[in-house]
Amino acid sequence: MADAGVVAYNIAAFISTLFLLEFGADKFVDHTALAVIVASLARGRSSLAMGNIIGAAVSNILGAFSLGLLFWSGPEVIFDRSARIYSLLLLVLTTFAAPIVYFPARITWLVCGSLLVAGFAAYVVAVGLAIGRGLLAAPEGSDSGSDSSSGADSSSDSDSGIGHGEQRHRHGLWYHFGFLILGLLAISLAGYVLSQAATNITDEFGISDVLFGVVILAIATTLPEKFVAVMSGRRGHPGILVANCAGSNIFLLTLCVGIIMIDSEGQLDGGNMAIAELIVLWVSTLALTLTVWFGARVSRWIGAGMLGGYVVFIVLEFVLIHQGASLT
Repeated sequence: MADAGVVAYNIAAFISTLFLLEFGADKFVDHTALAVIVASLARGRSSLAMGNIIGAAVSNILGAFSLGLLFWSGPEVIFDRSARIYSLLLLVLTTFAAPIVYFPARITWLVCGSLLVAGFAAYVVAVGLAIGRGLLAAPEGSDSGSDSSSGADSSSDSDSGIGHGEQRHRHGLWYHFGFLILGLLAISLAGYVLSQAATNITDEFGISDVLFGVVILAIATTLPEKFVAVMSGRRGHPGILVANCAGSNIFLLTLCVGIIMIDSEGQLDGGNMAIAELIVLWVSTLALTLTVWFGARVSRWIGAGMLGGYVVFIVLEFVLIHQGASLT
């Protein structure tokens, strides 16, 4: 029987630490999942880390991309060539990674994990070069305001005699470096506490690390992606919507999965992913790719279907996929 006091404390620590993690991510890096994954591996909970990755990848598509489609402000979504390339690249990567995740073996995971980490580095370099040569378009800034607000800001700055350039460079290098270090410390602390709280909660309730990682932890660590998706849809930025989802999943399925494969050497501590979860990941990725390439006219209906499918997926995780799974 779970101790109510222990559960309440760890749930409170879990929720409050999310705010610290988001602050640190805002100052240092956009991908909050990496901090939790590293902390989970340090505590010997590789299944929790893997569950978080796969669950976050599913949540980014069925939970975040779907919201962007539902909140779309324009009459029809128009995805450009860059969005199609990103989505197709993600589908190829998912098709490669999913079977490897399902069949853990020491040599296979060491080799493939190294390839995935190297692939992430190559992806970053290739995308940077493609954007520099004009082959891919860099997504618009997601926090940019409307033209009217920008005009008002310009007018205000002009009246006060302060230009935008002077405002941007008012703080020195050490100021920004300090915030970078503060963000790194916040991520490190938050990742450790969040991993500890998640571990204690799973132990108290006797549920599997994979189930908690796929559902609860994945939803929590992808809240920034959901917020960006909603704002991108409302402001009519399809490039941001696809880059937010596809870019996050490429990051998760290359660098993060690669780190776990190398660290665990094919021996997850609390059980591997169920084949149903990996099938859902692949099917949802296929749905995203088809939507970007062919489904713009019915995007809102697709978004509704994706979100409904995510609700069904979460329910099935509890009642069917991991029924009776526990750590005891």
